[in-house]
Amino acid sequence: MSRLSTPELTDIDAKTQGTLDAIAKQFGFAPGMFTTLAANPTVLEIVMGLQGSIAKLLDAKTRHMIALATSHSNNCDYCSALHGYISANLGGMSTEEIELARTGGSTDPKRAAVARFSQQVIETRGQVGDEAIAAVREAGYTDPEIQAIVTVVVVTLLTNYLNNVNDTVVDIPGAGA
Repeated sequence: MSRLSTPELTDIDAKTQGTLDAIAKQFGFAPGMFTTLAANPTVLEIVMGLQGSIAKLLDAKTRHMIALATSHSNNCDYCSALHGYISANLGGMSTEEIELARTGGSTDPKRAAVARFSQQVIETRGQVGDEAIAAVREAGYTDPEIQAIVTVVVVTLLTNYLNNVNDTVVDIPGAGA
């Protein structure tokens, strides 16, 4: 059972309800995480703003890889399930690719490097060694792209922490994916 309160739909203001409606339209359902965040519309706005901003970084599949690797490393069952759903249903990733990303791998060597690097960022709290930077550069990532990777990791951490603190009930269709 979730530990933080979720507002009743009748208690959500029109602007926030509009945001929730847009999320439901995008995903095809309304993830409970966002309804819980609606208890503090400013937090929901920040999360959605950050999500919109990182959509400009890297390609979608690489962002999915980062989110999957980060959520798994951070033991966030909710985000792992949600990013698995998004990756499969909106990102066109196979079940194999999703599972590999969660464990820091990929069938694509460049994406495997980004998944491993993302996990190293989590495990070291950002204090990665020179060899980690060298490995991600060797895979073909530039320094601005490395900044983008870290940014996607940190934005993913925000939702991981919100969901881990809340112990959000996993309400994602096909959460076993």
